Amino acid sequence: MAQQHIVVIGGGTAGLGVIASLMKRNKQLAITLIEPQEYHYYQPGWTLVGGGEYSQQKTRRPLRDLIPEGVRWHQDAVSRVEAESQVVHTAGGQTLSYDVLLVCCGLTLHWDKIEGLEETLGKNGVTSNYRYDLAPYTWQLVQQLEQGTALFTQPPVPIKCAGAPQKALYLSCDYWQKQRRLGQIKTEFCIAGQQLFSVSDFIPELERWLQHYHAQVNYSCKLVRVDGANRQAWFEQPGAGGETVRVQKSFDMLHVVPPQLPPVFIADSGLGNEAGWCEVDEKTLQHKRFASVFALGDAVSTSNSKTAAAARKQMVIVARNVVSFLRQQPLTADYDGYSSCPLTVARGKVVLAEFGYNGRLLPTFPVNPLKPHWFGWFLKARFLPWFYWKGILQGVEWFTACKPKR
Repeated sequence: MAQQHIVVIGGGTAGLGVIASLMKRNKQLAITLIEPQEYHYYQPGWTLVGGGEYSQQKTRRPLRDLIPEGVRWHQDAVSRVEAESQVVHTAGGQTLSYDVLLVCCGLTLHWDKIEGLEETLGKNGVTSNYRYDLAPYTWQLVQQLEQGTALFTQPPVPIKCAGAPQKALYLSCDYWQKQRRLGQIKTEFCIAGQQLFSVSDFIPELERWLQHYHAQVNYSCKLVRVDGANRQAWFEQPGAGGETVRVQKSFDMLHVVPPQLPPVFIADSGLGNEAGWCEVDEKTLQHKRFASVFALGDAVSTSNSKTAAAARKQMVIVARNVVSFLRQQPLTADYDGYSSCPLTVARGKVVLAEFGYNGRLLPTFPVNPLKPHWFGWFLKARFLPWFYWKGILQGVEWFTACKPKR
């Protein structure tokens, strides 16, 4: 029997994790990874870097050191997939055939969609925890700000880790409060959506912490332009008559989260839904039109929140179903939409939000999931960074069972 070939697009959490899970199940597979980046990043750690609680250098490692032995790495980008003929074309001019294609390419941050932003990032008080090189600047600004206005923004969803924009605010305010500066700093959270969090059960506690920090929340407030040199930002909001109006705000510190969209090759290759996300069955994560294609991580069309915790469950579901598919057996592993967002409301206090499809609460541990707890902080700040490198990317599958099963 000919060796079966799997092509994996993307060397992020989902890509490396699913490779490890596949190799645990079938060491005879020929696996090719397509990923242009030289480094792999532990992105959940950037929130802690921006809050002065973690080292920037610990969140990055050379990708070459993380790819399992025997996996072929093409340091290239995908330009197009021909799913009907089962081939992948790369930007470097290569054509790769596959028996199974795994789309794990994540999403794309569009800093360019906010006018004036790119030229002022990393200076003039403008920062973001969504970039490795900028998270330390966030902490620098937090420490330096004695008084003035701090703006924190969140673009329209979906975005990766939708709680991260708030976590930046909470950790900043917690520091200012401990330094007795909070009364001199006006904090605003400008969110493009109409509610704080996708799962309503967690909103009352989050609102309580925003009130605790005297932070003003502006809903339906989308950042569209930045003038860093003059410390000005413009937001689009609904006017009194329903029309869209622009509101100008001055700032001393501006934490920006950029708009986020699926990579364009997904739609260009006919793999996307109407919004461009890779269109898969929400349970099996198999493509709805091309049986040899599976997808996981931030690129998928499923309605779960886009987090590393979601990818951790999805990689096991996909690994099991891919093995079944190659054996021409029914797909029996179901994904329940699990995602987790450790909401860091203060140093030492985390609301461990775990939930699945339709907002169903899916707590792993016997603690109140709706209230902050020291145990959640231990997981977020201590255990998970270690377990990420030593466990998740190595195919350790603790607490990955999804419910209900078929």
